[in-house]
Amino acid sequence: MSKVKYISVEEASQNWQISERSVRNYCAQGRVEGALLEGKTWKIPTTAQKPDRKHRHSSADETLLAFLKREKDAGLKGGIYHKIQIDLTYNSNHIEGSKLTHDQTRYIFETKTLGVTDKVVKIDDIVETVNHFRCIDLIIEGAHTKLTESFIKQLHFILKSGTTDSQKSWFKVGDYKMLENEVGGSETTKPSEVSGAIKSLLKEYNSKSKISLDDILDFHVRFESIHPFQDGNGRVGRLIMFKECLKHNIVPFIITEELKMFYYRGIKSWKDERGFLRDTCLTGQDAMKATLDYFGIKYE
Repeated sequence: MSKVKYISVEEASQNWQISERSVRNYCAQGRVEGALLEGKTWKIPTTAQKPDRKHRHSSADETLLAFLKREKDAGLKGGIYHKIQIDLTYNSNHIEGSKLTHDQTRYIFETKTLGVTDKVVKIDDIVETVNHFRCIDLIIEGAHTKLTESFIKQLHFILKSGTTDSQKSWFKVGDYKMLENEVGGSETTKPSEVSGAIKSLLKEYNSKSKISLDDILDFHVRFESIHPFQDGNGRVGRLIMFKECLKHNIVPFIITEELKMFYYRGIKSWKDERGFLRDTCLTGQDAMKATLDYFGIKYE
């Protein structure tokens, strides 16, 4: 039996007349027969054929979640996992006041360093960016699990650990608020009533036999109106939405700076008019679908 000979990603890129990034994506997606990952380097059999544009996996393997898990485990750069980590983290933190740029966010993810900057950077912005990357890993790893109080609290614990907030006596990292707070000028659930309100919301949500996009949005609006944590509610809430979209094979979405005011208006108007928030999130879905098309990932 002859020994298998391998070529590099660069050589496969030249042979197949596609980018090296596409070759790595094909390998991570399991579409290059016999491809091996050694450390962070792909070895490709000389006999391997360029994959067809049409995905060959079964429908169960074609989900975005399957891609994210594969690429996360492989440590693949330049794929959909890489892009979502940076885009979701940058936009969700930016909405909440982080001054880090998209490039700085990408640099932190790729190199674990900030890079040179001539502007003052808050330590909390850096810490919460790194923490948010870990939160995204958690929602990928736990996407198929039932949404629970402990999972939600774990997201908050990861997001706020090591921040200046975590050093305050009245701030509970990974636990519900001790002091009353507001959101958008509106009153929220009193601290003593938060636990019961979240339990009730989860019980109703988890009792549904089939989850739709509207169900996820309704949960989000009610979660934000409870505002269970002293800070970090918006980011935790958007992470939950992303997780539930992955779980129920609904195209997820990212609320960008351009969508922010429509998003806030939609949350405020949800009880009387669902169309505002729904249309905003569908716009976000359209952007995500364009990304999925680029990476050859199917969606419903």
